[in-house]
Amino acid sequence: MQKVKELYEGKAKKVWTTEDPELLIVDYKDDATAGNGAKKGTIHDKGIINNRVTNHLMKLLEKEGVPTHLVEEISDRETIVKKVSIVPLEVIVRNIAAGSLANRLGLEEGTPMKKTVLEYCYKDDALGDPMVNEYHIMAMEWCTKEELDLIAKYSLKINEVLSAYLKEANIQLIDFKLEFGKTSDGTIVLADEISPDTCRFWDTVTKEKLDKDRFRRDMGGEEDAYKEVMKRLMGE
Repeated sequence: MQKVKELYEGKAKKVWTTEDPELLIVDYKDDATAGNGAKKGTIHDKGIINNRVTNHLMKLLEKEGVPTHLVEEISDRETIVKKVSIVPLEVIVRNIAAGSLANRLGLEEGTPMKKTVLEYCYKDDALGDPMVNEYHIMAMEWCTKEELDLIAKYSLKINEVLSAYLKEANIQLIDFKLEFGKTSDGTIVLADEISPDTCRFWDTVTKEKLDKDRFRRDMGGEEDAYKEVMKRLMGE
């Protein structure tokens, strides 16, 4: 399958049309951004790692009953995916207080939450991806109540599956961001990516950060951290 026309270029990926109107090719970049694009840089081989880790985890989730947009990985950086209409929400799943949640609630980073927290943000860079609740979502008609319930159900299932799987690799799943889309027949599927860009991964023992926080916070070592995640999950 060949790329036909560039459809979109985001902060981390390019998306291309193909000769099949129902399929797209996603091309992962090494570009790194933080703060809604305010900070920019490059993480060597990030695109390769995020592509391969995402596909590895999506295959795992498919086996556990979570439908995804994944079709086929065609190169280290490129994957064929189903064309979807993205629901304009970021779903944030939180197990441990970190980042903005710790700041908002005055919690020490690393504080376990008594219950998994689901948050929704409206996907709009110009507005800073503001947090919204179910009432906003229904009022704006970004999706139906039934679709939102299914998105929440899938999000909690993904958390359950990935938390257990990552624990075996001595990685603690602190929090992560998900995006969902609708296929041409209206089916809700997991889209976008699951990677060190979109998840907070901590070493279970040392609490070392193995994710994009190393870039966000000028900690250094982000390339090694990304490689370590792929090594632990895929032996590479």
